[in-house]
Amino acid sequence: MDLSRAAAEALDAADPLAGFRGRFAGAGEDGLLYLDGNSLGRMPLATPATLSRVVEEEWARGLVGSWSQWIGAATRIGDALGTGVLGAAPGQVLVGDSTTVNLYKLLVAGAASRPGRDVLVCTADDFPTDRYVVAGVAEARGMTVREIEADIDQGLDLEVLAAGLDERVAVVVLSLVAYRSGALADVAEVTRLVHESGALLLWDLSHAVGAVPVDLDASGADLAVGCTYKYLNGGPGAPAFLYVRRELQEELRSPIQGWFGQRDQFEMGPEYVPAEGIERFGVGTPPVLGMASVEVGAALVAEAGIETLAAKGRAMTDLIVALGDAWLVPEGVALASPREASRRGSHVTFAHPQAWQLTQALVDRQVVPDFRTPDRVRLGPAPLYTRFVDVWDAMARFREILTDRSYEAFPAERARVT
Repeated sequence: MDLSRAAAEALDAADPLAGFRGRFAGAGEDGLLYLDGNSLGRMPLATPATLSRVVEEEWARGLVGSWSQWIGAATRIGDALGTGVLGAAPGQVLVGDSTTVNLYKLLVAGAASRPGRDVLVCTADDFPTDRYVVAGVAEARGMTVREIEADIDQGLDLEVLAAGLDERVAVVVLSLVAYRSGALADVAEVTRLVHESGALLLWDLSHAVGAVPVDLDASGADLAVGCTYKYLNGGPGAPAFLYVRRELQEELRSPIQGWFGQRDQFEMGPEYVPAEGIERFGVGTPPVLGMASVEVGAALVAEAGIETLAAKGRAMTDLIVALGDAWLVPEGVALASPREASRRGSHVTFAHPQAWQLTQALVDRQVVPDFRTPDRVRLGPAPLYTRFVDVWDAMARFREILTDRSYEAFPAERARVT
């Protein structure tokens, strides 16, 4: 691979996604080499106008009358996200609540649908909220948690997973893309193994959606959740989504019986009767403003095309790996992600004993990564707005702070937000 800056410029000149960069606030203007799109995406320029319309027209003028158009937003935006990004036919995706709440709802519903099975499975390296929810549900239902070992750099080993599955397992919770390393799970083989055991599979798509192809329907997925503020650029705290395969919807019952999941919502009846289809997984009044932001971001991803985005993501992370081998490894940094692009999502992680200080030093030089325990610097270029030359420049500055050891001047004590 040609590792010159000119080669990176040539890749940008041929990039079919180059025109999307100008549709995001700050991209190309704020001077930042922003490699944290896998944590919080940049703001689409269309988002303020969309929010202004909802606030100034629909809320300020329409008042309560605007509920006639808001009432179906969770399913309407869910369908757009499903068909445009997730590979899910209409009627299977709902937007609203947080990833944690959605995970809880689907995990409890799934476990209840498998009577006689008393084990929930996750991996020891799953995102913390996933492990916490699994543990809480298991405790509340008198079940057992079976944590499968997963390498924090290479991800889940299929043989290890297979050994942890049996007739006692009710639901398996897994991340499609590992939050720390970016390791990408083998969807087809994982699905086959879990289904052969008779369990349900619940995917966390938070670090995958908008970056890698998901194809929920084609893969035979049962259940999925995910956030919208990373590669979907929905904004901080934007509402999450859930997916329930159509064939399972009438079988599962949400454990939170809110009025937005009620069949005859405005009859205000004395008893809860779940709505038909995906709406039964609604809970309370949906966050209208947040969903409007999600709709903007999801539309941009759908317009760009997930296959095109994934191809650029692989190319950018290949460049990061190659530059890391050439520039960072000689300075004591180690690759902490799968080397093969086919086994990665759209971020790459490097390990170094003073990773927290390196992260601070990078930010000081206008490079924005993030730190992950125990000693990782995570770089997440977002294909919609990150250029190859941004990656090259960021890695050059990474090399500089290693060679001049300027990172040693930064405090070793971590801040609350890393």
